[in-house]
Formats: sequence, C-alpha cells, structure tokens
Amino acid sequence: MAAFCRGRHRWKRTNVSCLHVLTRNLTGKYDYDLVVIGGGSGGLACSKEAAQVGQKVAVLDYVEPSLKGTKWGLGGTCVNVGCIPKKLMHQAALLGSAVKDAKKYGWQISGPVCHDWATMAEAVQNHVRSLNWDVALECAGFLTGIGLDTTVMVRSIALRGFDQQMSGLVTDYMETYGTKFAWKCVPKRVDKLSSGALQVTWTDTHTGNEHKDTYDSVLWAVGRAPETKALGLDKLGVQLNKETGKIVVGADESTSVPNIYAFGDISEGRPELTPTAIKAGKLLARRLAGHSTELMNYDNVATTVFTPLEYGCVGLSEEEAEKRHGKDSIEVYHAFYKPLEFTVAERDASQCYLKVVCERGGDQKILGLHFTGPNAGEMTQGFALGFQCGATYSHLLQTVGIHPTCAEEVVKVNITKRSGLDATVTGC
Repeated sequence: MAAFCRGRHRWKRTNVSCLHVLTRNLTGKYDYDLVVIGGGSGGLACSKEAAQVGQKVAVLDYVEPSLKGTKWGLGGTCVNVGCIPKKLMHQAALLGSAVKDAKKYGWQISGPVCHDWATMAEAVQNHVRSLNWDVALECAGFLTGIGLDTTVMVRSIALRGFDQQMSGLVTDYMETYGTKFAWKCVPKRVDKLSSGALQVTWTDTHTGNEHKDTYDSVLWAVGRAPETKALGLDKLGVQLNKETGKIVVGADESTSVPNIYAFGDISEGRPELTPTAIKAGKLLARRLAGHSTELMNYDNVATTVFTPLEYGCVGLSEEEAEKRHGKDSIEVYHAFYKPLEFTVAERDASQCYLKVVCERGGDQKILGLHFTGPNAGEMTQGFALGFQCGATYSHLLQTVGIHPTCAEEVVKVNITKRSGLDATVTGC
C-alpha cells in the first residue's frame, strides 16, 4: 500500500498496491494531506484513520484484469480473492462434514447430500460485493470437502515458513480425508484437449520420471508478486529488494527516501497478513498526524491456516526456536488429544495435536504455540494475548481450563518431547 502527504516534497501519481509518501510540513499548496495508493485492507485502514484525525485523504486503487477479464472493487486480496471468500468456502466444506456427523448424533437425513457450487459461489460473491463498499492447502481442503476430486502438486515442502511437524499433520489429515498429493513434483506443461479437459505434464524430481493426468481445472497457488515496477520508484531512489521486488522499510515503515512510507504485503520482511497491514496503516496515519509515536510490533503475530484440520500458531516454530536458542536450550511440551466433537462422530483424531515451545531455563518463557484442531483460529487468538504479556509455562500451569474444550488441553500440557513419554491425552 502506498500513500503521499502534502508538504515540500511534491508527489507523482502512480499505480500499485502498497506505498506511502508523506510530510508534516503542511503548507496548503496541495489538494490532499494524504494520498494512499492501494485500496486493500491496510490502505483503507490507513486512509480511514487519517480522515478521522482530520486529514483530507484520497485513495487510488487499480486492479489489473486477469486474462479472462476478472477484476474487483475495493478491499484488495483479502476481501476479494483471499481471506474472506476462502473462509466462507472453508465453512461450506465444514458444513458438509457436519452433515455426515449429524447422522451419528441421531439426525435423520434421507437421500444423498450433494453440494451446488453455483449457489455457494453466488452467496460468497454477494457478501464480497457488500464489503467492496464498506493461497494452496486451504483451497484444496475445501474443494475436497465439497466433494471434488482434488490433487495438490508440491514442488518442495508444504506450508513453507511454518513449523514442519505441524505441516505434516495437516497434510496427513488431508490425505486421510481424500486430498491427493504429488510430492516433489514440478509442472512442465498444461495442454487443453479437444474435450475441454486439461492435460497436465509434470516431472517427479525424485526419479526424474515424467507423468501425465487430466483435470477439469488447474489452479496455480504460487504466491503473489508486488506491483512496484510501474511506480517509477527507481526515479525517486526508493530502495527495493532486487530478488523480491518489495520495498525496504525501517521500523517506522519509512523507505530510503524522505516522506515515502510503505507498509503491508509490499514491505520487505513483513508478514503478509491482513491484520498486520490494518494495524500498521492505522498507526502510521496517527504518527503522521502527530497524534502518536507508537510503532507497529511485528513480533508474535498469530495466524491460522484454514485447512480441513485447522492449524493455528503464534511465535516461533520449533525449527526457528532451535536455530535461535539451540536445541538444548528449549523445552517442547506436547500432546495428542481428541476433541469431544470427534468421539460420537467416530472421527479420526490422529492429527489433533498441540505443542508449546519454551525456553528451558528460568520461568520457561513461551517462544511458540502450535495447535491443530477445530476452531484453531479462535483458540490461538486468545493465547496470542499472553505472548504480548510475556507468558511463561508457569502461567499455563496456573491457568484453569474451560471444560470440555480443546483449548483446555493447552493449559494441561505437561509431557516434554525430551522425556520420550507417550503424549496422548487420556481421561476426561
């Protein structure tokens, strides 16, 4: 996201999704106090906050149409093609599972239960449009959940950047419930057949063998690239990371050029998460208006992957904790548990797991918390507050759980990986 503010530095209008140019020397020579480039979550949050503190603001937004002409309104990736439609379609898949569970709970459901894509798509789009005017395992998970035959091709590892033990549990669960995986494979070409089907050719990097299969649709979940080239930032001298194309920023979102700021997904080294962009945008607007000096805290930001078995986490992965502190200086408490909802429905809970990564000495400060299971996002959000307060393992032990919930298993966890003991939760 991008923005400009009136002052002694004149600004050029350009197209993109995330940048800021501002100055506090307000002279009355300019049309706006603040111009924001990028109408995504962060840009809108910044512009609204600036307006509330008395600034005159303009928002510039543009969506490059896809090859099929698809484009959308305000709200950016999250509202239009990211978090919001993703979670709604994830919910559609969960409801399908709930219908199956309902029979075990005594609900009489006659006839086959099927899913109508058009009905769901229309409902999701209607909601997205209402927001306009206020990217791979998740997709595969809900597609499988609504009854579609789905295959995920993984070039290297799943959920890069996340704890890899947890990633393995997520993909194991997905495979158990029908999602197919082509591991260590690289797509070579896609050909459209006379029938309209798509023939995909790929190479197995383990064996070097070539394989083919046909599909109705092919989705490329290969991430996004920042639209910085069209901004003319090189003419201004704004420093970019040459590999990623992202803008290099300081702790206060400042760039290498005075009065130019950047935040959100376009900033180098920042989490590509909607809530961080929103909060960073609000804080920047308040600082630029002279109403605050508070900086955005990017440490211990919680997030959730909305796969069929949800995965929520906050803090360091076990791998990162080992890298920073050393394997002998951390203690990992863990547990395999069974959600009460799974019992009557006779659902497999083999991948329902949690772990708390702590410093080994002293009060055992908690470095990371990881959880797979139902409603992982709701559960993780609560524990994220504890990270801001310096939560320790002792604090967990002093906390009384709410029974019967999945979250209570976190405050009951007491088996360490180091002990080698069975971490399966037994009893009530």
